[in-house]
Amino acid sequence: MPPTLLAMGAHYDDCIFGVPGILLQAVKKGYRVVILAMIGDYSNWAPVRGRESKLIEGTIDICQELGAELRYLDFKSHCFDVDLSTKLAVARVVADIRPDIALMLWPHDKHDDHRVASQLSEIALRTAGILLEDPTVRPPQRIYAYDNGPRHTLGFEPDTYVDITEEWGTAIHWLGRFMALVRDEPYQPDARDYAQQKKEALALYRGVACGRPFAEALRAVDIYPRNILNLDGNLRHP
Repeated sequence: MPPTLLAMGAHYDDCIFGVPGILLQAVKKGYRVVILAMIGDYSNWAPVRGRESKLIEGTIDICQELGAELRYLDFKSHCFDVDLSTKLAVARVVADIRPDIALMLWPHDKHDDHRVASQLSEIALRTAGILLEDPTVRPPQRIYAYDNGPRHTLGFEPDTYVDITEEWGTAIHWLGRFMALVRDEPYQPDARDYAQQKKEALALYRGVACGRPFAEALRAVDIYPRNILNLDGNLRHP
């Protein structure tokens, strides 16, 4: 069985903004890549009101085309919290997917959906087996937090950088296609909307920090040993 990477967020676009390059790199390496968006009910979000199913179906199709599986729960923005029912819902996803590596939102954020999703992610990743009373469900070998960019994330200091230069073109178009779905417009590959501009600025900044053209940054949720004499591979500390 190939290793599995699970990326978790609150909204349809959290992972596609935060870590698209890493997801594409995992696909390229033969990983099974699954994305979980906890909010799957967009009936209270004005930009897609009346077109909610089109957003869900369209984003799932785009991810499938790129080699990733996108799953939604049925939470609604600003209408879910950390309680037993939501813990169990996320834990069931973790138990079904059984990730080897997991990526979750950084917990300190101005958006309450992000804060709640981050807390639910960590609880489910660490304790799904306990919540579901299934001792066969183990925590992932590695859990990393990712940031959601300017105007959202607070106090994020990465300790791991991933060079995504080779994946950059596909990554930025992935985000752009999602944003075009929200606007209900055809995607224009030669244009950069606001979300893409923010992502590009962040990827350039992370790249400068680690000496690469484009990069994404993570922070290990736990402390993991590293082979500092291994100069191959793409994960680099600052």
